[in-house]
Amino acid sequence: MNNITLYILIGFLLSFSSCKVNSSLQVNDNNRTQYHIDKTTIAGEIHCFVPIYPVLRSKENNPVSRINIRTTGENSPSSIDGFKVDLSRTFDLSDIKEVKVFYTAKEENFSIEKEFGKSTEISKRLLISGQQDLLLGENNFWLSLTLNESADLLNKVSASITAIKTGKQYKAISGSPEYPLQRTGIALRKHNDRGVDTYRIPGLATTNSGTLIAVYDIRRNSAVDLQEDIDVGMNRSTDGGQTWEPMRIIMDMGEWGDLPNEQNGIGDPAVLVDRHTNTIWVAAVWAHGHPGKRNWWASKQGMTPAETSQFVLVKSEDDGKTWSAPINITSQIKDPGWHLLLQGPGKGITLKDGTLVFPAQFKDENEMPHSTLIYSKDQGQCWHIGTGAKSNTTEAQIVELSDGALMLNMRDNRGSGPTGRNGKGARSVATTNDLGKTWVEHPTSMKALPEPVCMASLIRHDYTVGGQRKSILIFSNPFDQYTRQNMTIKVSEDEGMTWQEKYFTLIDEGRGRGYSCLTSIDENTIGILYEGSQADLVFQKISLQELMQNNSKSRE
Repeated sequence: MNNITLYILIGFLLSFSSCKVNSSLQVNDNNRTQYHIDKTTIAGEIHCFVPIYPVLRSKENNPVSRINIRTTGENSPSSIDGFKVDLSRTFDLSDIKEVKVFYTAKEENFSIEKEFGKSTEISKRLLISGQQDLLLGENNFWLSLTLNESADLLNKVSASITAIKTGKQYKAISGSPEYPLQRTGIALRKHNDRGVDTYRIPGLATTNSGTLIAVYDIRRNSAVDLQEDIDVGMNRSTDGGQTWEPMRIIMDMGEWGDLPNEQNGIGDPAVLVDRHTNTIWVAAVWAHGHPGKRNWWASKQGMTPAETSQFVLVKSEDDGKTWSAPINITSQIKDPGWHLLLQGPGKGITLKDGTLVFPAQFKDENEMPHSTLIYSKDQGQCWHIGTGAKSNTTEAQIVELSDGALMLNMRDNRGSGPTGRNGKGARSVATTNDLGKTWVEHPTSMKALPEPVCMASLIRHDYTVGGQRKSILIFSNPFDQYTRQNMTIKVSEDEGMTWQEKYFTLIDEGRGRGYSCLTSIDENTIGILYEGSQADLVFQKISLQELMQNNSKSRE
């Protein structure tokens, strides 16, 4: 875990005698202060934990910090009767609607099962009253925030417990460092929204007019991949992601071929904006038949829907307000000997010369997967496909480099795994100068960008500084070789040759499904839609200034 963990040793009586504090980062048993009444230690040590989680609008309870109180003794332990909470470092107090404290007993994980107390009167410093008897041993309390729906997504919040009350008196926890500021965001889609079990596989793009288009799987019955009743959903924002229009379904194959919805799922979307025409394209894979089987294995050789999955597009020519009927381009780009062909997922790009490019993947005649690309030179009328960039690679994203070469950044299924299968466990990277006819492995391949075998996002971002145009690459993925946790945004100033740690920005350290998609909202702001630990799909905005600051010495 990447928690900032504050170890604070405090002894206190029911009347709160003087307290000694050790605020070092290690617990020193020799310095532990304990007070005894009738052979009972009423309270021993207090540990404060501040995880990096997004604080989300449209989510009732957002965990921001946990305190652990450890008691020892022979008689009944003491009780907690209140907490003092400090919100003074929050950018705008009007962003906060409610503050709550929950008691989770010996369980460290956040739970709303037992509410200790709450306050809707928001001020820089407030009191939360309640009553909770302490167990012998471990006792955990979580501080939680609820945001107003008007909360600015570029603002940050900070909430810390500064004092504890037993009986009639509060006693300050002195000597503790400042809690870090935490980023806000939106729970764009959550489990059971509109009766849908799960929302997955994010794609995100910004149109020429500045509209944000978010696409994703609507997995109605469960979280499983195709085959199932899955459609492609879309949300649209015209104010940089601050607010979003209601969800629309833009791809639904219904009961095609007299088979039910459960056998006509479509998903894994990728979104592309044609920079010359502003036409928005969304690609997805349609699976027909094979009930109860995973499409990755059930799709076979051939060309018809009954034999093999289909590569389908829809388009919008009015900035995402309305969408076309499905356009099946399987016959244009699939080799009949391949078992499967599908897009990214995530997003595609428009090249400087107007060529439209989607990342793609196929399983060859031996069922070996390869990442590749598809492209159109006539604004989407005809599509063509490249060769495989590397065996045993799948979900990829693509950028155009300054010299016109294309860089394909790929999920590599070799991974490292919990037993360290090959000791690498990082993204594979290749480049092409001929639209995927030939590929060259990049020097950073399987070295520079560790991952737990997962989809990732890669974009080019252009901006102006002092009248000069600059360009960087921005990457996001779960920054861990084994587990889908620690969603992190990284920046490269040299076209992906190096990724300096000082430009790593951790946005969610919790475990999630790990897929993400980045977009340039404007020159100064980056947007990300990702599968977070606190909601199915999380949207956040981060300033370019923050991404480019030196994060090696600070979490803020």
